[in-house]
Amino acid sequence: MKSRVPMALCLGLLSVTAAKADGTTGTQAFSMSRVQQSVGRYGQSIGSDVRGMNPLGFSGGNVGYKNSGSGNVGAFNSGTGNVGAFNGNDNTSSTSGNQNVGAFNGNGNTGEYDGNGNIGAGNGNFNGGSYNGNGNVGAFNGNFNGRGNNR
Repeated sequence: MKSRVPMALCLGLLSVTAAKADGTTGTQAFSMSRVQQSVGRYGQSIGSDVRGMNPLGFSGGNVGYKNSGSGNVGAFNSGTGNVGAFNGNDNTSSTSGNQNVGAFNGNGNTGEYDGNGNIGAGNGNFNGGSYNGNGNVGAFNGNFNGRGNNR
C-alpha cells in the first residue's frame, strides 16, 4: 500500500507538468512567418562563415564537388551561400539563387532577387520579375511566379 501512494503522486505531477507544457506550445511558440524571416539570415551567415574560413582558397571558398560562385557547401551549387546540392544554378541575375539550404532550390530565375533563402527541396525555381520565390520552407514552394511582369 505504501509504495502505491508515492507512485500515484508522481503520476499526478507528471500529468500536471505535461498539461502545462502543452499549453505553451503551438502558434505562440513558433510561427511560419518567423521561420521564413530567419531563413535568409541563416543561409547568409552560413555563406559568410564558409567564405571566412576559406577552406579551399584556390576554389573561391567552396566546399564540396563542382561548386562555383562563393561560400557554397555541397555539390553542383552556384551563386553565394548555398548549402546542399543543385542550388543557385542558371540564374540571369547575381541577386537570385543565393542562401538556399537543401536541394534544387533557386534555379532558372530570370528576374532579380528571386529564389533566395529557401530551405527544403524544389523551392524558388523558374521565377521572372523581382522578389519571387523567396523564404520558403518545405518542398515545391515559390516556383513559376511573376512570369512576364514588370514588378
